[in-house]
Amino acid sequence: MKSLVCITGAAGGLGKAFSVECASRGWDLFLTDLSEEALGKLVTSLTNTYNINVNYHSCDLTDFDARSELFEHMRQKGYNFNFLINVAGLDYEGVFSERSRDQIRTILRLNIEANLEMTNALLRLRDISRTFRIINVASLAAYYPMPVKAMYASSKRFLLDFSRALREELRSQDATVTALCPAGMPTTPECIRAIEVQGFAGRITTRNVGFVAAGTIDRALRGKAVYIPGLLNWMLKQAGGLVPPSLIAHLIGSRWKAAHGKRAAVRPAVQPEAL
Repeated sequence: MKSLVCITGAAGGLGKAFSVECASRGWDLFLTDLSEEALGKLVTSLTNTYNINVNYHSCDLTDFDARSELFEHMRQKGYNFNFLINVAGLDYEGVFSERSRDQIRTILRLNIEANLEMTNALLRLRDISRTFRIINVASLAAYYPMPVKAMYASSKRFLLDFSRALREELRSQDATVTALCPAGMPTTPECIRAIEVQGFAGRITTRNVGFVAAGTIDRALRGKAVYIPGLLNWMLKQAGGLVPPSLIAHLIGSRWKAAHGKRAAVRPAVQPEAL
């Protein structure tokens, strides 16, 4: 069996873009996501279109036991990996004092715990005959203290710093780590609405997921440490380093407050019942 590319969060917007990009390069895949049904549809589409081998296993990556079962499944199948793309993650947007304990636990378990355990497990299952590549999806938010997105931005900062540190640990082991730090991406209807209410600033910093996936893989193959898609986003990151963090937090907080006011104004008076 050829070594595989493992992609977490594979059925989501960015995960699906990475899956398609890797498949178009002729790479065999191992995909995981929460939804068995969504994974099955994606696998069928990829195998029919690109004539590759696609293995998959659904998993709730927020659950310790489910992750353990996933890793045992990989070992029993004898899978070896040469690439890991950690996409799975989430955001609970809103002021921190209104977040529930369950939301706090979930974002820690998915954005941080799952990422670390996937990386640790696949380093033990790597194909030692090939260079091992890791992509961790952080965010441009990792560079800033962000009111209203405090948990999300902080978790992505953790992934950015972890990626840089792990990269040095693995430098002599024929392995590389690349942190992807994108700005907005139209991956879900909620993300699209969030971009729209930010107006011109939101639109000019947004990048298509296919563009992001292809560019990230190209940089990972070249062993780059960090990839910020889009020249403007890179310039914003550079400029941000010249401004005191307290001022950045104030400016971002003011921007998000205005954006949330616009979003509230266009919301329907009666919200759909939660399913």
